Amino acid sequence: MGTTSPNQGSQEYEEQHVHNVYEQIASHFSSTRYKPWPIVQRFLQELPPGSVGLDVGCGNGKYLTVNPNVFIVASDRSVNLVKFASQHRPHASVVADNLSLPHPSSSFDFAISVAVVHHLSSHPRRVQAIAAILQTLQPSPETEQNPSNSKHVGGKALIYVWALEQKASRRGWDEGDEQDVMVPWVMKTKSTQVGNENSETFHRYYHLYRQGELEGDIVEAGGRVAESGYEKDNWWAIAVRNK
Repeated sequence: MGTTSPNQGSQEYEEQHVHNVYEQIASHFSSTRYKPWPIVQRFLQELPPGSVGLDVGCGNGKYLTVNPNVFIVASDRSVNLVKFASQHRPHASVVADNLSLPHPSSSFDFAISVAVVHHLSSHPRRVQAIAAILQTLQPSPETEQNPSNSKHVGGKALIYVWALEQKASRRGWDEGDEQDVMVPWVMKTKSTQVGNENSETFHRYYHLYRQGELEGDIVEAGGRVAESGYEKDNWWAIAVRNK
């Protein structure tokens, strides 16, 4: 694991250090992504039947099967990952960029964005990504005095990002460490020689969020935080869109 100094706001930087990497590792990456994270699973299972929402940065679509009573339009920047997601019928899957979502505004009951926003290489682009997700949601009818009303129907987005505070994890990052890092992905392939394996290492860009940073980005993007917390080296928040 190394650090990186991304060219702030650079689409080309993300193309090289995020998008191209996921295109190359898509099959191997998909084979390791099958178990839903508990809070994402809870969020989806608590949605009212008939809800229609988005999975922005869906990867292989592992969350599309969590709740059979909702309909999800899944999207990802990786063509190869969308091929896996498209196998989960009756849900829809499209290739799309988080910063330019092809969805009508104010139309969806919910959205999830799991381990996606942290791949944007500058603060303005991360805020823009969150704003794009919030814009697709139905505006919240809740009052600002009661934004965490659990009976709220629709207009909710669950956003997950990697945390800087991972002292207890194998990565060992913690407060005071560099927030912009390159994270290796080692892909092993069988060699033509019996019993041998080849491996190739790819490096993906991540911005590690410190405590409170995700909530700040949501507010800056035009949303309100209904609930937030920490789970398994990730910060998460449920956001609702301001009117």
